[in-house]
Amino acid sequence: MVIDCAGRRLELNTPAVMGVLNITPDSFSDGGEFFDLEQAVSRGQLMAEQGAAIIDIGGESTRPGALPVPVQQELDRVIPVIERLSAAVDIPLSIDTRHPQVMAAATAAGAGLINDVNALRAPGALAVAASSNAAVCLMHMQATPETMQQNPHYEDALVEIGQFLRARMEACIAAGIDRRKMVIDPGFGFGKTLAHNLQLLRELGQFRAMGLPILVGLSRKKMFGDILNKPVHQRLYGSLAAAVIAVDKGASIVRCHDVAETVDALRVWSAVSLS
Repeated sequence: MVIDCAGRRLELNTPAVMGVLNITPDSFSDGGEFFDLEQAVSRGQLMAEQGAAIIDIGGESTRPGALPVPVQQELDRVIPVIERLSAAVDIPLSIDTRHPQVMAAATAAGAGLINDVNALRAPGALAVAASSNAAVCLMHMQATPETMQQNPHYEDALVEIGQFLRARMEACIAAGIDRRKMVIDPGFGFGKTLAHNLQLLRELGQFRAMGLPILVGLSRKKMFGDILNKPVHQRLYGSLAAAVIAVDKGASIVRCHDVAETVDALRVWSAVSLS
């Protein structure tokens, strides 16, 4: 399978790695590390060299408790990086944003995928995505980043997440977005307890019935802190284990901070499982 990301190809015949590039001072794992333009571009180039199939660029933290960032500030953070990186690498770039104004500017600057934790629910987001020729990733999130971890509750998490994603897929189709340009993400850690996250990972294959590629974002998340009792920068091995489990359950794209290590782990899985 190949997804057309505004003219750049995202190959999904084997599991693809999406490298995380946060242009923020406060993201939970790497906030501030790549806030400088030159550092961000160098980091993106390195991830491409390490085997990332796509790079996800974000200028607003969506960690639990994060407050919204003014749109102009988000634009000032991400647009120069997208412009420079688009010319420096030949893989697709993704814009990680909830805001239609940022989506429009980022896709005009060279982003080929819109990765929205709000699943294009903001007023005008569907229209921007439909007119951009970009692919889209629709993620499930209960509540908002500010409040999502205060008291996550579901009657049946798998059913409710599936219903939400199907409804957003249908909304995209109605807006004129080609389903061949859609990816779904169940939203690990976004309004979920540890029990919900473990259930999602265990039953991830259920979402394959939608017929869309599945993206998972598990890298360094709090669930590994809960399981392993380790801080953010000591969660690599837990993240790799979960990445392999996820692709074994049907994930096509793994979003991560540690690109080289994740690429190696998934190449071993592919050698065993796809040979």
